[in-house]
Amino acid sequence: METVTDKFIRYISFETTSDENSTTHPSNLLEVKLSEQLVEEMKQIGIADAAVDENGYVMGTIPSNLDHEVPVLGFIAHVDTSPDASGRDIKPQFIHDYDGTDIPLPGVPGLALRVADFPELLDYKGQTLITTDGTTLLGADDKAGVAEIMYVAEYLMKHPEVKHGTIKIGFTPDEEIGCGVDFFDVEKFGADFAYTMDGGAIGELEYENFNAASAKLHIQGCNIHPGYAKGKMVNAILVGMELEGMLPVEQRPEYTSDYEGFFHITGFTGTVEEASISYIIRDHDMKRFGQKKVLMQEVVSFINKKYGDIVTLELRDQYYNMREMVEPHYHIIEKAIQAMEMAGIKPKVQPIRGGTDGARLSFMGLPCPNIFAGGHNFHGKLEFVPVESMEKAVEVIKNLIFLFSK
Repeated sequence: METVTDKFIRYISFETTSDENSTTHPSNLLEVKLSEQLVEEMKQIGIADAAVDENGYVMGTIPSNLDHEVPVLGFIAHVDTSPDASGRDIKPQFIHDYDGTDIPLPGVPGLALRVADFPELLDYKGQTLITTDGTTLLGADDKAGVAEIMYVAEYLMKHPEVKHGTIKIGFTPDEEIGCGVDFFDVEKFGADFAYTMDGGAIGELEYENFNAASAKLHIQGCNIHPGYAKGKMVNAILVGMELEGMLPVEQRPEYTSDYEGFFHITGFTGTVEEASISYIIRDHDMKRFGQKKVLMQEVVSFINKKYGDIVTLELRDQYYNMREMVEPHYHIIEKAIQAMEMAGIKPKVQPIRGGTDGARLSFMGLPCPNIFAGGHNFHGKLEFVPVESMEKAVEVIKNLIFLFSK
């Protein structure tokens, strides 16, 4: 039987970058290649109903082998990787028996995982780390979660003596662009409760997340020959810079933590004639979330009054804080805490400074907190994952299945 690391390395060989500019679902057909591979593997181990649908969702069932009824439990991860960095031709490197020093990333001279920047590296001295070569992201977000779920699925199918209730497995596309459950059929999935294996460092357990919105702005400037531009030219680039300058600096991601929200500019392209800016807006508190959206609208209104209706704003809610939907079922949090403690892990219950498929699923009627998958530094070339963290995530899944089988 493959190790969880073997599975992870195979899965990251698939390019599955989601595309935020696409109008299809899934946004990138490359995602489907991995989904089809997962279905084939599930069928090979005996999961008869494994299938991928026209929207790229993979579902499969491990039937109960108990003689009594227990809740149907689901485990979910996403197959896509972030468009913030390349996911093509990933070249992982293994750091065995990590000694606590800086880790050079050989694909980019001078680039390294530096302990001064990431002191959490010291938590993994003596362990095996998987990093990138510095030219791409790694894909632990969330192929570590995919590998962990698939490992447990294979283990259960090959060990029928292990007692368990009905287990539902789900893999989604496009989580990284906020569309991961746009067409997810909760009723078809058929779980009473589920967990996304999509968290970061070992021990993380999350049932609070940001309320989230996206803002896309288009600025229509007026390009005049610079020699004759006085009183006529409106430079769309400069207007965009002015607009960004009106938003509070202290509410940028690099200045916030814990429950503090932010405005994050994620893209700015333009010429004198026209420019486009994209933002994400985040806050755990619904009132403050609303205030941030209002501020964005007021800034746009001010610019339009000053320059004459040259900015259009598309403001769209993406997901909401799942706390209110999970807390009424707090026993699923308690079981996750117990499952971690059984594995010798100290649980770290904390808010997600991001979102997961579980946030929207919780509002769709499937309470779905988030458990660590083990990775660090997601969405960039400095991503890494300790092998031992993935192995502990496997233990937690097994323990949860045991706890729900009583």
